Amino acid sequence: MIKAKVKLKDSEFSEEVEISDHHMVRNGKSSELSQVNLDIPVTGTLYGTLLNYKGSLEALMEQVHHPPYNEPPKGPVLYIKPRNTFSAFAKPVPLPTGEPELEIGASLGIVIGKTATRVKKAQAMDYIEGFTIVNDISIPHESVYRPAIRYKARDGFCPIAPWVVSKDSISNPDRLGIRVYINGELRQENTTSNLIRPISRLIEDVTDFMTLNAGDVLLVGVPENAPLAKANDHVRIEIDEIGYLENPIVTEEKLAMEGIS
Repeated sequence: MIKAKVKLKDSEFSEEVEISDHHMVRNGKSSELSQVNLDIPVTGTLYGTLLNYKGSLEALMEQVHHPPYNEPPKGPVLYIKPRNTFSAFAKPVPLPTGEPELEIGASLGIVIGKTATRVKKAQAMDYIEGFTIVNDISIPHESVYRPAIRYKARDGFCPIAPWVVSKDSISNPDRLGIRVYINGELRQENTTSNLIRPISRLIEDVTDFMTLNAGDVLLVGVPENAPLAKANDHVRIEIDEIGYLENPIVTEEKLAMEGIS
């Protein structure tokens, strides 16, 4: 059984629950998870991190030594996923008109528990409330130099779910398996043990130049070889000890016809 914080669609506030064997225990009452309507479990600013998997940096090969990069990054490469990108469990991800596919960005999200400024690696875990699953969706593009808003910040391009699992319920966040399934087929598998900056180091390096506040979410990064999904595909991301996140890909035209925003 894991302890988690959820936000339900019929509630204004998050609440603490226990999750076990496809059931949620809330206020002493057990409900089947399939009957629970989950909303977005976080409220703060969400920061993405580029090139934090060893494989993602290796995939750039010699490019990283030539313009516009010139050299491997010396610190975390961050960007913001604005509020308009946030989306909930099972909500359709819009496929923009003219785009054949979307890049699926499976990432572990670190949810900050208290104000974090110049945090040392040894104390980093003290500033974490818990962990969640994030699909950092992008329109496929080659260059990762200065992450482009038009490719990464479209409406609905950041499903976050299903809940925030307490850090005490996670055995080792630096060794969590991550899997992406599209239409039931395993398309990507990796683990947070392949991070260039493990979680404590990432928090130390980020808070060395900026403050993270309670409720903010820091993504550890997206593994190399992110799979692509097209219209009508069903995407499922699993992360060990946290759960899974599912969303369908639906064309903007179809969503407009059905009156879904």
